[in-house]
Amino acid sequence: MFTILPKFDVSSEHDAVVVGVFNNESFGQDVQTIDDGLKGQLTKLKKAKIKDVEKVYTLGLLHFETVYVIGLGKKGECTTETLRENMALVAKQARIDKTKNLGVLVESFVVDDRIDASDVAVLIGEGVALGSYEVEDYKEKTNEVDVSVESVTLYGENHETLREAVQLGYTYGMGTNRARKLVNTPGNLLTPTELAEEAVDLAKEHGFEYEVLEKAEMEKLGMGALLAVAAGSDQPPKMIVLKYIGNKESDELIAFVGKGLTFDSGGISIKGRENMHEMKMDMGGAAAVLGAMDIIGHVKPKVNVLAVIPSSENLLNGSALKPGDVIRSLSGKTIEVRNTDAEGRLILADGVTYAKQLGATSLIDVATLTGAVLIALGNCTTGAVTNNEELMEDILEASAETGEWIWQLPNYEPYKQMLRTSDVADLNNAPGRLAGSITAGLFIGEFAGNTPWVHLDIAGTAWQPKATNLGPLGGTGAMARTLAQVVMDREVL
Repeated sequence: MFTILPKFDVSSEHDAVVVGVFNNESFGQDVQTIDDGLKGQLTKLKKAKIKDVEKVYTLGLLHFETVYVIGLGKKGECTTETLRENMALVAKQARIDKTKNLGVLVESFVVDDRIDASDVAVLIGEGVALGSYEVEDYKEKTNEVDVSVESVTLYGENHETLREAVQLGYTYGMGTNRARKLVNTPGNLLTPTELAEEAVDLAKEHGFEYEVLEKAEMEKLGMGALLAVAAGSDQPPKMIVLKYIGNKESDELIAFVGKGLTFDSGGISIKGRENMHEMKMDMGGAAAVLGAMDIIGHVKPKVNVLAVIPSSENLLNGSALKPGDVIRSLSGKTIEVRNTDAEGRLILADGVTYAKQLGATSLIDVATLTGAVLIALGNCTTGAVTNNEELMEDILEASAETGEWIWQLPNYEPYKQMLRTSDVADLNNAPGRLAGSITAGLFIGEFAGNTPWVHLDIAGTAWQPKATNLGPLGGTGAMARTLAQVVMDREVL
């Protein structure tokens, strides 16, 4: 899909050429050549607002039909986040225009030492992937042919560096899109069984080790928390495991544990009817883990990674979990269920415990866990709780690279004591509305024990209620890129 060429030729065969324009900055030679051919039309756009994408039709003056001009604002204002969004916007516009072949003048987007040509190439690849994603629908189709960008030529020096960079960015974007597709799939089409099939397909694609535990095996092992949540559904639960060994010489094994609730009605503590249809997204944590594993499978870093996904539905029948029930988790800890809609932390309890049994030396769990995180942080920032500041810092650094914002929440002892307010069990799964995101995360932390652990609550970030520059309404694939980046950064270490 990507071609790298050192020199731009104004007679190059492209449907459109993409250039960046900074406010009141001189054009580079190639952009100036285009501007001269268009009799100064680009000069008029030097004050284009940041994130603006303007189409300039060449009207036969140049060999290609269109120039996409991206407003970059002042150089000091331009960030990797704005560049990523700009590239995604171009990909979306190209899709609308049925543009198949793009040329990109890389140097026109270089800011300074902060964002060099290699960084720009990564963002081009990422933006093209993210911006081209569309939610699959099930409507009766017309005869209209869907056209996406088929090829992108980057003009810039250092061929191999740019080639590797743009491909890396594209891999990150496509891994995110894989997660988005899973989140957007209706619950009747993505049951725990089908989620397990998707995971196995991914494992076979990349040569991962894999295992899928069935209900009978879970009963034998004592996965009482996952089984309790699944009791209200006719769909059998699955415990999905993928393993990537990138460094046989290392005993380190970082584990991703993703919440795989393929539909959440709330159980007996049933949710309100408004927007319940969106609860197909309650497996956003599992989707993020699979998206990250897809990226890891393509890049193949020298790091060992374990993915564990406890999966079930949370529905209600005569066998469903009830408020007041006491269940025994895989760890042996007992849990009083005060709220059956606080089910994600239950299945993650067994997921985290199983990851530890499989040899995890550090843990990151990802889950659409609480509505409270939306109240605290809105839908643009993921909440985090940890027992290990070093691991937390690694994740924050990775999120800064990927542009996926994370905010660390406190883990003070009074919050932990709130979990021990049951008279009949070791833990209470829902101690109340106060500090709901914190106590939910710390509940999972009880099962992490002393193993370095971070919990990421993506209830706000896994689903966007309206389209953004980076993608359409629906699943976002949040944290897929950040999880993968944590692994890539470990390879450097």
